[in-house]
Amino acid sequence: MADKKFKILIVEDDLDIAEMLNAYFGVQGYEVFVVNWGEDGVRTAISKRPDLIILDIRLPDIDGYEVARRLREDRRTKEIPIIFLTEKRDRADRLRGLELGADDYITKPFDVQELRLRVRNSLERVSQDSLTNPVSGLPEGTLVDERLEECLQKSNMALLFVSLENLEAFRDLYGFVASDDVLRAVSLMIRNAMQEVGGASDFLGHVTASEFVLVLSPDTTSTLSDRIVNRLEQSLDYFYPIRDRDEAVDWSNRLAIKTVQILSCAEKFKSSAEIREEFSRLQK
Repeated sequence: MADKKFKILIVEDDLDIAEMLNAYFGVQGYEVFVVNWGEDGVRTAISKRPDLIILDIRLPDIDGYEVARRLREDRRTKEIPIIFLTEKRDRADRLRGLELGADDYITKPFDVQELRLRVRNSLERVSQDSLTNPVSGLPEGTLVDERLEECLQKSNMALLFVSLENLEAFRDLYGFVASDDVLRAVSLMIRNAMQEVGGASDFLGHVTASEFVLVLSPDTTSTLSDRIVNRLEQSLDYFYPIRDRDEAVDWSNRLAIKTVQILSCAEKFKSSAEIREEFSRLQK
């Protein structure tokens, strides 16, 4: 957990409690966002994508139950852990929160150390569950870093970065379902190309949601890169609706593929973090 600065959203209308939690979790190393109204909580959760939400039930506009219901219905926020923070102690209130998908429930007055541990435990569960990308099913996060570290120990391994450009612009136009379909299809085409050209020990994973890294032999890197680019460039236009397909060819933010080859990662880098930094630099 030390490698990532987790984001916590606190939705609490008691200004003293909100200020205390903001300071407390900020000192603990978290990035904290605080809002005092339920509607603001929904908007902030969608825009900031926190890793966890501490949610008061009694709010001045909509209550915490309604906030949780909306977040669970939105695909962008439905997986974010929610800890209810409330003065309600009745079993029925607790069950209602759990039915809405709350991950935990703590009543006021509360022990801030207990809350800290519950936050930590929830975030650890999230970290353990997020080793593969939910859309493509490919490894990400720790699994990718472990493979990159292995690559650094070998002199005969290369890296191929594949970036699906402008996926966010596509998502803004056609929605999350359409963009997820693009990501799944691109992932499958890359895997198929690897099966045709690459070796049995080659690795494919996510660097970011729309960017991939392949660990493979230097002998096949150029051939595989050409095959991936050719195959994907012929296919990307078909993801656009027919009504937009001809115009999309001329859009500056149309879907595109970019690849970068590094034929000897052991000579160039000392850590997986350096590899990720280089990849970010190359994409600018």
